[in-house]
Amino acid sequence: MNIFLRELKANRKALIIWSVCMFLLVASGMGKYTVYSSSGQNNELFNNLPYSLKALLGFGSFDVTTMSGYFAVLFLYIELVAAIHAVLLGSNIIAKEERDKTTEFLITKPVSRTTIITSKFLAALVNIFILNIVSLLSSIVMVDAYNNGKDISGEIFMFILSMFIVQLIFLSIGMLLAAFIRKSKVSGSISVSVLLISFIISKITDLTDRLNVLNILSPFKYFSYKDLVAGKGLNFGVFLLSIVLIGIFSFSTYFFYRKRDLNV
Repeated sequence: MNIFLRELKANRKALIIWSVCMFLLVASGMGKYTVYSSSGQNNELFNNLPYSLKALLGFGSFDVTTMSGYFAVLFLYIELVAAIHAVLLGSNIIAKEERDKTTEFLITKPVSRTTIITSKFLAALVNIFILNIVSLLSSIVMVDAYNNGKDISGEIFMFILSMFIVQLIFLSIGMLLAAFIRKSKVSGSISVSVLLISFIISKITDLTDRLNVLNILSPFKYFSYKDLVAGKGLNFGVFLLSIVLIGIFSFSTYFFYRKRDLNV
């Protein structure tokens, strides 16, 4: 069987589960919008919360009584779930052959390791794209169901586009670590740890502007939610930086995978 199709089939059930979970996350999150948009007492209580607590919860300075502000808050959790999926997918799609003792299946085929990595990367890319589309459609449909103000479909599209780039960064990180580290359990644990550290950094820099220099270490902070809510789109410089990082991580994956000894 073609390696690309084999990987699509192997990840099909997991993709369905992640897609259902993403839809439920968006649906349940949007179901809470009416609480913030219609209850003055709750809003007053919320506004009196310390800024540090609101920042940690992802509310920051957003006006959650508006649909765009509320979606920006919900998007934090949508992006986190998508990033976890991406980094786990990147790590597992490389490491699973040795973990599942199916390495011999690959090395007996008349294909190079470069072709193997390319096929796996393309299969992972399709998985991420599908989850991205599910996130986009779920968000547009659920926002439209609760939105009584101006249409924010354009802002939602830009949010999801920024998420796609972040997903690619974490996918390439997961693949790189799996190609570099021979033990699948170790590479998977380190991949998730990198993501969690990145997320923690994003929360720390939300608390104080004096540590904004650390944002370079967290893809979660590459694209400003405030700019996306304001309709300013993606920062072109950050977009280029992201593409460069994805390229470096991907090239390194090819390099280390070609050099490593595969356990049969």
